[in-house]
Amino acid sequence: MGERPGIVLWTAEELQRKYDDLARWYDLGEALPELLLLRRLRRHLVRKARGAVLEVAAGTGKNLPHYPPGCSLTLVDLSPRMLAIAQRRARRLGRAVTCRVMDAQALEFPDGRFDTVVSTLSTCTFPDPVAALREMGRVCREDGRILLLEHGRSNRSWLARWQDRTAPGHARRIGCHWNRDPLELVRRSGLRAVQARRLALGMVYVIEARRAHAADP
Repeated sequence: MGERPGIVLWTAEELQRKYDDLARWYDLGEALPELLLLRRLRRHLVRKARGAVLEVAAGTGKNLPHYPPGCSLTLVDLSPRMLAIAQRRARRLGRAVTCRVMDAQALEFPDGRFDTVVSTLSTCTFPDPVAALREMGRVCREDGRILLLEHGRSNRSWLARWQDRTAPGHARRIGCHWNRDPLELVRRSGLRAVQARRLALGMVYVIEARRAHAADP
């Protein structure tokens, strides 16, 4: 069910250009879902971060207000313009961050570099989301956490059918595959979901994952 495997409608280079173009207006366009639901979910998820933190596909830095004090923050994204906004947001908040333009599918960090890896609302756009999740697992410590807030295919059959039917056109327009199943992608990547819940008619996923061989918390 859902998106057929192996189909990539946007390359990383195309996504970079698209999100550079969207950067100026991105927060305004996302204002309503942020107000109604996402800001609260970000706060509850990101406050679990500890130690050296990598945020993948950090965008404009919407998670920055919610990180606990003491976290050492590294933000990566394909879009330089999105990261420039994140850097300005960090300065306003008085947060020290390192920002680097980087492809989530080929992270330029050594194995086990981070205590926590965070990614929010991003697996829908990665050309190869399984590869990106594997990279998140690789750069996370063996006993570290991978914290994910995603949207995807509903567990309501009527809504899932509509998502499947409209997904190709939506992906073609903005590079977002809204009928991917984040929990299935986590499983396929070799990570292990230790906590997961679904909201908003089953379309919003909040997931805490570990490397598959890590001990339960």
